[in-house]
Amino acid sequence: MYSFLQRTIQTSKIRQISRFSLFLQKLQTTSSRLSHNILVSNDSYSYGFHQRSIIVSPNQFRYFGSESVSLTLEGIIANNWNILDEDDGDWKSHAAAVAQSIDLIKRRLQWKKLKVRLDLLSAQLSKPDLWDDPVHAGKISREHGSLLGKVKEVNALEQELIEHIDMIKLAREENDEELESESLKALLNMRRNAKEKELEALLSGEHDYCSCYIEVQAGAGGTESMDWASMVMQMYKSWAQRRGYKVIVMEEMPGELAGIKRATIKVDGEFAFGYAKAEIGVHRLVRISPFDSNKRRHTSFAAVAVIPILGDGSTRVQINESDLRIERFRSGGPGGQHANTTDSAVRIIHIPTGITATSQNERSQHMNKASALAVLQSRLDQMEMARQAQLNAQHTQSLTDITWGSQIRSYVLHPYRMVKDLRTNYEVSDPDSVLEGDIDAFILSYLSASLDKGENNG
Repeated sequence: MYSFLQRTIQTSKIRQISRFSLFLQKLQTTSSRLSHNILVSNDSYSYGFHQRSIIVSPNQFRYFGSESVSLTLEGIIANNWNILDEDDGDWKSHAAAVAQSIDLIKRRLQWKKLKVRLDLLSAQLSKPDLWDDPVHAGKISREHGSLLGKVKEVNALEQELIEHIDMIKLAREENDEELESESLKALLNMRRNAKEKELEALLSGEHDYCSCYIEVQAGAGGTESMDWASMVMQMYKSWAQRRGYKVIVMEEMPGELAGIKRATIKVDGEFAFGYAKAEIGVHRLVRISPFDSNKRRHTSFAAVAVIPILGDGSTRVQINESDLRIERFRSGGPGGQHANTTDSAVRIIHIPTGITATSQNERSQHMNKASALAVLQSRLDQMEMARQAQLNAQHTQSLTDITWGSQIRSYVLHPYRMVKDLRTNYEVSDPDSVLEGDIDAFILSYLSASLDKGENNG
């Protein structure tokens, strides 16, 4: 038994006493047969054997077992264990899958750059004069907290993986089928959880956590394109509602006969911008036109822009009242009789840039003005971010200059049925489900391809 403990107690880091308790329970059961004592304190564990004792703290424990493996993330990956289906009971397969997921998460987070940035922010936080500028200090503090949280989460995943392997090998050493079964289940659950974390790592951009505005504008083509723009906007409303986001119509300019010329919705929820940014660009529709009496095939275009809502204290452009021209007009949208008989709708023009924002769906002129100002602020902030990105020679796609050459997706309803993303070549043969809001597969495919491309170029 003493030699067993010598193998068991090695240098390592097991930080959670709750996990270590499984080992203690089994060790206490075994020790009772050998007439020796195990003393547990808050900080350490004391094992006594025939007047001898060993004291070990939780962060000094490691179990390697009879099989020698390098229990690090890199070591597990280097072992090149086969990854089988989840239903297979091979713990090595589960461990390899988890290790692969963690490695992918690190690459998506650009791990080395993240650690360098975290060190830089930590140094800035330690400066005594940091809070002389509370706005700047708040921004530094928030970014530091966000990055530190990501580092801790990934490190905890690595540690948890090693712990589960330790417990499985301990169970096999002691022929404890119950402990092995529990540990195997825990490792399988971790494998599934790690796959979800892979998706979360896709949304690691500075503003990905924000809510957003989605704007859709009809292209050239009159009624046909206006109808298509309306279909695209409805697609995003359905998608947002599927994800549990709150959707508010901020602005809508209806077409003369059908559809919309332009519309803006607010999508309120965590990571709304991170997902929706994949939709920026021009969407192309090919179909038999319902507005053509000769039933000819038409091609229509609609442009989509997505703007993050940065929130209070994060604005980049200061708006002066003297730079605004405010126009009031009678609302033609929803709101009932009150909306149609008073000049409650508001259009705000930012004179220096010519950027406009309109709100017409609130009950009062005051509320419409506040909503329009919020939209205008986000548009000006986005324009400033694009300008700074260009000055810094960073790759970005301007949300304020979407051209017809930037087609990202084709929706074909005739002569065949298909939706294809031209950036990733991902395609489906059921356009109806896509137009009903089932676009997550397109979004995730694009986000994954974008990160992989960035890794290869970096």
